[in-house]
Amino acid sequence: MQEQTVRFKQVDVFTSVPFKGNPLAVVFDADGLDTAQMQAIAQWTNLSETTFLLKPTDPSADYRVRIFTTQGELPFAGHPTLGTAHAWREAGNQPKQSGRLVQQCAAGLIELTQEDSARNVWAFAAPPARVTPLAQSEYGALAEAMRSDAIDYTAQPCAIDNGPQWLVVRMKSAAAVLALDPDAAALRRVGQTVGALGLAAYGPHDASGPATFELRCLMMGGGLGLGEDPVTGSANAAVAGLLTEQNARPGVQYTVRQGTALGRTGDVYVRYDDATGKTWIGGASVTIIDGTFRLP
Repeated sequence: MQEQTVRFKQVDVFTSVPFKGNPLAVVFDADGLDTAQMQAIAQWTNLSETTFLLKPTDPSADYRVRIFTTQGELPFAGHPTLGTAHAWREAGNQPKQSGRLVQQCAAGLIELTQEDSARNVWAFAAPPARVTPLAQSEYGALAEAMRSDAIDYTAQPCAIDNGPQWLVVRMKSAAAVLALDPDAAALRRVGQTVGALGLAAYGPHDASGPATFELRCLMMGGGLGLGEDPVTGSANAAVAGLLTEQNARPGVQYTVRQGTALGRTGDVYVRYDDATGKTWIGGASVTIIDGTFRLP
């Protein structure tokens, strides 16, 4: 019986330096795989996400992708979107329109654009999101769960559902973000009141700092798993959208550093295009492993 293999890449996203971003496994030629096989592969890679490239069913899309965590399938996620686009292009595929890609996924059609060809920076258009403010009656429980008195309540904490479900909380400073050591069980209880599965805590750097904001993403269990995510596209999209909602944008574009607490140096770029109403979340990607994947 002939052994079955598919093409495979492992890429590092939101960085141009290997091992400093967020890793992603990308499996090509996945049309012959069923959901159970995809989930088994995602559990084996043991990465935050594994994506599977398939032929598009929408004629306007360049490719279709399914996105799996070790726990289940996601309709959309940011770093898998950028990493998959990088792997697809690097494999020799050509987009239907130069400098632009359309990804088909469970959340619909996601547009990507080339922001900086020299630095290999691409960005995705943030998908629509549902915003659910956290009740003020939960503020005390939130502070206790986060073990912090540095929450900036001038920006109301909100749950943002853009595929994953994030509880977005603004802190008074980047240092306060880096100092967080929350009570995971208590934070999960607060998150459940608004349907959030992860905490996205962000705070401003000084004007001379390495980025506009520092961000950390701490998981509460469920479909997002547990632990801290190194660099997170969907959470950055959630923060960017909430900044617009709360009239708190720092400008037409800004940068985010993420992964510092894990020894990473994730570099995220955010740009608002008010002419089209789109918010672009971008970063570079670099391939670490390139080869084939053996199937059982």
